[in-house]
Formats: sequence, C-alpha cells, structure tokens
Amino acid sequence: MDDRRSLGGGKVAGMGIGGIAVIALITWLLGGNPLSVISQADLGGMITTQTEGNREFTQEEQELAQFASQILASTEDVWTKVFKSMNRTYNPPTMVLFTGAVQSGCGNATSQTGPFYCSADKCLYIDLSFFSQMKNQMKAGGDFAYAYVIAHEVGHHVQNELGILQQVNNIRARSNEVTANEYSVRLELQADFLAGIWGYYENKFFGSLEKGDVEEAVNCAGKIGDDFLQKQAYGRSAPDTFTHGTSEQRTRWLYKGLSTGDMNQMDTFSMAYKSL
Repeated sequence: MDDRRSLGGGKVAGMGIGGIAVIALITWLLGGNPLSVISQADLGGMITTQTEGNREFTQEEQELAQFASQILASTEDVWTKVFKSMNRTYNPPTMVLFTGAVQSGCGNATSQTGPFYCSADKCLYIDLSFFSQMKNQMKAGGDFAYAYVIAHEVGHHVQNELGILQQVNNIRARSNEVTANEYSVRLELQADFLAGIWGYYENKFFGSLEKGDVEEAVNCAGKIGDDFLQKQAYGRSAPDTFTHGTSEQRTRWLYKGLSTGDMNQMDTFSMAYKSL
C-alpha cells in the first residue's frame, strides 16, 4: 500500500461539486481514458490543483483505507494460491491511495477518472471518495460492492501478469474504433470474471461472505453497464461505443466467476462478440 493522500488535495472550480462528481463517475464507467482530465466535457473551466502538506483524516476515511488494505491483502492471498496451482508465481500490485490528483507511471490522473490500473508501474490507483459516490449517487454501496471495484482493478493486474493485457492493447492499437471497443469490452468482462474468482476463493479459504454480499456486488455490476449508464445520461445507448459491456453481461460474468471459481472459463476472447 502506498498512501499518498497527505500529498495532495484536489480542489475543483467552475462547476458545482455534485455535478462534477456525477459526470466524472459516468465518464470513468463509460470507459473514459483514466489518464485524462475531463477537460473535453465542457465543465465550465474546471481547474484541478494539487496542494502539499499534512492533513487529518476522518474516522470514516481511515476505516475505508484499512478496508482497502485488507481487500488488497486478500487478493494477494487468493491469487498467490491460484497462480501456484497453475505453476506460476504471482507478483502482487501496489495500491496507491490519493486525494484529488496523482502522478502514475502512465501519466497524471485525477480522482475524477475513478479507480484505474496502470500496467507501466503495476499499481492500482484509487481516491477513496469514489466509494461515497457509489453509495450516494449510484445507490451501489456496501462493503462487497467496494471490494468488487478493487478486485476488478486487481483483475487487470492478473491479466497483465498473464500477458493478456499487453496482447489486447497491441490489437486495439492497430484496430478501428469499433473493433478496439469490442476488445475493451472483452477485457473488462474478463476482469469482472476475475473479480468473481477472487470472491469465490476468498469465501472458500476464509468463509468471509455474508448474506447480501453477493447481491451488493451484482447490484453494483448491474449499475455500471454501458447501456444502463448511457441511458441514464443520454436517454439512449450506442452499442458501438460500449467499452465495458452491458449490465447483463457484467453481472453474468461477475457471477460466473463467483459461482464457479473455474479459471478455465475465463476466456472472453475466442467466442463471437455477440455471444459474450
């Protein structure tokens, strides 16, 4: 864990914070570039600044940081065992906690981009205020919903460890926009499946799942489908622009991992796109 929260505080001017949070959340969930500030969204001259210095954290902030640390440790335990069963060695990622803005191995990013994974430095980045947005704006709160978000980003690290992420990035780089988006969907659905795999083994090894936990994660997955978010934002959906998958797809692939724990079922690339 790399806690950089005391190194910066993002301050936003030019638009009400509630409006910015909603637009930022939708931008991330629709697959927006996690390394870009949402300057193209016409937010009325939005400016993000970073300050240095110490700050005190609320009890809730500290509890969320501890929770995030525990989930990260759990993913390390699970994936170390799973990789060992495949005769591989798992090299865990670093989780970077930040406030407002951060410098990653993939460039500058702000909390407005939401949680993201950077393959260049093998770190996943998260501003813990994102969980408040999930709870208050998406109505998708709950410990296991938050854990799902972390496990999904760790899923991208697993893809990186297996060499999948680089292969997909290479394909997307030489493809047209529609095909690139389709490969992005395949990648994201696989990360959802891998998040489910983590949940399956977390429960198998430690018996940690409680009543309602799976429903929390499934509810979250259903509310971050491209079709759901686009209809919420624009009143319609455009399938060619999907980058993460529909609500039905995301829910199904997450639950598939949660219910089977079978890494042999993780392939989202060989089947026809319409069959995902």
